[in-house]
Amino acid sequence: MNQDPYFLSEISDFLYPRSAYYGQFEPEYLLFNAHLQDFSQRVNYICGLQTGGKLSPEDAYKQIQILWKNLKMTKKKLLIS
Repeated sequence: MNQDPYFLSEISDFLYPRSAYYGQFEPEYLLFNAHLQDFSQRVNYICGLQTGGKLSPEDAYKQIQILWKNLKMTKKKLLIS
């Protein structure tokens, strides 16, 4: 096993890549962008599992629908129009 202290950070960066935010700086916009990137990454994994036959299309749809509802709720809580 790798003993490098940055190893877990590198794995996390690989599994959950984050892009820089270049939009208008408002705390709520920055927070929403983080949630949006998380949504995108999770949808990508669900699509990969469904494509690989590990997840049924119905289950994939339900999981993505739940993620979408959570993202919409986050937007409402942050009062972003």
